[in-house]
Amino acid sequence: MLISQKMRELAPELDPLRLGTGWKPEDLSKPQIFVESTFGDSHPGSGHLDKLAEAACRGIADAGGHGARYFCTDMCDGESQGTDGINFSLASREMIANMIEIQANATPFDGGVFLASCDKGLPGNLMGMARVNIPSVMVTGGTMAAGPELLTLEQLGMYSAKYERGEIDEEKLNWAKCNACPSCGACSFIGTASTMQIMAEAMGLTLPGSALLPATSPDLLDYAYRAGKQSVALALKGLKPSDIVTMDSLENAIMVHAAISGSTNTLLHLPAIAHEFGLQIDGDTFDRLHRGAHYLLDLRPAGRWPAEFFYYAGGVPAIMEEIKDVLHLDVMTVTGKTLRENLAELRENGFYERCQKWLEEANARYGIHLTKADIIRPYDQAIGTDGSVAILKGNLAPEGAVIKHTACPKEMFSAVLSARPFDSEEDCIDAVLHHKVKPGDAVFIRYEGPQGSGMPEMFYTSEAISSDKELGRSIALITDGRFSGASTGPVIGHCSPEAQAGGPIALVEDGDLIELDVKKRILAIVGVKGERKTPEEIDAILAERKKAWKPKPRKYKRGTLRLFSEHAASPMKGAYLEFDD
Repeated sequence: MLISQKMRELAPELDPLRLGTGWKPEDLSKPQIFVESTFGDSHPGSGHLDKLAEAACRGIADAGGHGARYFCTDMCDGESQGTDGINFSLASREMIANMIEIQANATPFDGGVFLASCDKGLPGNLMGMARVNIPSVMVTGGTMAAGPELLTLEQLGMYSAKYERGEIDEEKLNWAKCNACPSCGACSFIGTASTMQIMAEAMGLTLPGSALLPATSPDLLDYAYRAGKQSVALALKGLKPSDIVTMDSLENAIMVHAAISGSTNTLLHLPAIAHEFGLQIDGDTFDRLHRGAHYLLDLRPAGRWPAEFFYYAGGVPAIMEEIKDVLHLDVMTVTGKTLRENLAELRENGFYERCQKWLEEANARYGIHLTKADIIRPYDQAIGTDGSVAILKGNLAPEGAVIKHTACPKEMFSAVLSARPFDSEEDCIDAVLHHKVKPGDAVFIRYEGPQGSGMPEMFYTSEAISSDKELGRSIALITDGRFSGASTGPVIGHCSPEAQAGGPIALVEDGDLIELDVKKRILAIVGVKGERKTPEEIDAILAERKKAWKPKPRKYKRGTLRLFSEHAASPMKGAYLEFDD
């Protein structure tokens, strides 16, 4: 018996309450599907999801089920940048997962369709899906179109920094503001939203070929409809997310992450999702799998083109075809078939021919002449052959710190720099914009980790540095906070343990010598007041500093961020809520 029908026997009020909601009597005995989305007027990535939810419900109905819509909208990091509102961003992931757990378990369903597009909404839904663990399909909300001159939102930080420096006038800045988001969907670059859409498919939780479609495409509505139909089939079959997400499927996702030069925030989200499935991955897992991996995707922010072109080049399946020799092809997916079977079907059913048609139409629309190989490079013509992220360790980051080396100038791969620590982003960006930071500095922003302030993005500071022709190739930005998936330049995040927890980053002083070596995976304090010291001397100095150190008073005294700051795990573990047994 389906769990929904057991509930009807146990709770006699259930049927009349659902009839009062608009269900028909005949709906009550059908497979009941939980349709969860982040729909809301919160941002372009969620504003259109009601249409996709309706399409999913039509698919559910045509497959003999009944869909019930639930909503838990998400916030937008872009709208909160530069304010304390960004501190709520990572915590919102946990709250979305919590709300899904509540909604779906309070009145159990037989299956689910989950719809989200963006940075925290998508991983929050995947974490919630894992907790509920009913047969389910993920539907990703796609990407927005590019603006005129192929303008995309991640370039706005550059325009803003140029305006602050007097390099462009207000009219040009306003032009960029008015044209950077011309449609619904996730921002059109391989930031965290786009990366997590791709990760959902790479783990086998979406229908093949559906990740990161243009949000206005009729194909996306069709995928949502088909996902609804498939959710009923999965409910009757009993195939659950925990049957799909395994260490092999997670490794597939990380290999795809390397091939696309995905966001560093994935190192927060995939470990947190894995944790919900009872699995463990961390920064070292990413570092191991990225070594020697071929980086193929020439899309922004590390590459040249907007994310809109991802689907036109064949999307996740095309990436997987290029790297299939390193993938686990026999993993199960939401189709009820293996990854190997899915890829074979796509080759046979005209999927790539349809994508080529879309590419030709986009070329005509934008007046360009791209081929598939301009967007997704062939494996033997890779942009790079050492993945896209590296985990750096040393006495400054014993648990690790992450750098997206594909977006870092080669000049900064190996350097010894002079420390300039700041205890907040506000102080740091003021120093950068007013030229108080000099070439050769290692600029620190600390007390911005999960326990310090909620782990906000340092996007404006990273953009101010990377858009500065001199500083962008001569300094490093190091933080226990995180960066936007749009960030470029010599930026190192997730430095663990964080400052609020007493990590070595809290002990750095002006003039300390900081060694950075991407190839050797080193991030270490190697001197004091400009003078080199032995490792033993550095250890003794840090021990003395630690004796005098005290944690800062908690920034938040109550509410969500108090809960998050008290229970968030280390950034290198995923910053999920961790409780003592």
